[in-house]
Amino acid sequence: MSQEQPRKPEDQTEAVTYGDVFPGVQGGELADKVVAPKDTAIMQAAENAMLGKTIKGGAAATLQAAAKQNEKAGVVGPDDTNANIVTGDEGVSVKEADLPGRRITTESIAGQGSHSNTRNVDHEKQRKIYELVEAVGQYSQRAPLAAPNTIQAGGTCGQITIGEALEATAMTAGQKPVEWSDAAAIQAAEVRATGRTNIVPGGVAAAAQSAATLNARTTKDEEKTKLADILADATSKLPADKPATRRDAEGVTGAEMRNDPFLTTHPTGVAASVAAAARLNQINSNEMPK
Repeated sequence: MSQEQPRKPEDQTEAVTYGDVFPGVQGGELADKVVAPKDTAIMQAAENAMLGKTIKGGAAATLQAAAKQNEKAGVVGPDDTNANIVTGDEGVSVKEADLPGRRITTESIAGQGSHSNTRNVDHEKQRKIYELVEAVGQYSQRAPLAAPNTIQAGGTCGQITIGEALEATAMTAGQKPVEWSDAAAIQAAEVRATGRTNIVPGGVAAAAQSAATLNARTTKDEEKTKLADILADATSKLPADKPATRRDAEGVTGAEMRNDPFLTTHPTGVAASVAAAARLNQINSNEMPK
């Protein structure tokens, strides 16, 4: 029933509705409709198109949790959706507004409910990450870690940190399921950023290892944890951070290769981002006044 409002059998667990998760829809047509899995995919697509990723605490994440609960309870199937969200005139929308030091994201569903998310924004950090994403895309083929003369650095000499390189990976390879090679590279990056030899409890390396373990037991790619789930806001999960260097890049690259069955690295993955950051940092250092 891919285009029908999912119906809850009388003997099943109470379904989670839009009114339960979005108070703004109370009294509207959407309030009593059951949150379905395909609704989540539509909102995720809207967030990715507008923001380049799905945001923590955003509408897509909220819908995903509700849809999983409904599917687990048997009140919806994996292909169910709400027709008015797919075919309605307004569908879903995502808008952003930048204020000094803050970014407000407003999401609406079928023109009724709105979900606002306010985040503190470091615009200099964002600039460096976008510069790095562009560099990773330009040099996604295997290249020496020394900076080629053809790379164009940004207009400032701000050093890109390892944490920022991890966040860039969430944009360049965010939809890649986390594998053992990714987890190893993330652990190597965390160790170099923090200067600690042990994994930080609750940090990105611990989350990556857990995701790789669970993904190895999961057959469907759409159900696997992705790199974006682990690396979004990576800098906030590191107790310490440092600018990426060539030695850092070599260590992360080696870790990713050793744990890959084909002894290679992903062209836009963790190692590629740290290597690109090291190249840009080397260029910026060379351009600084002596």
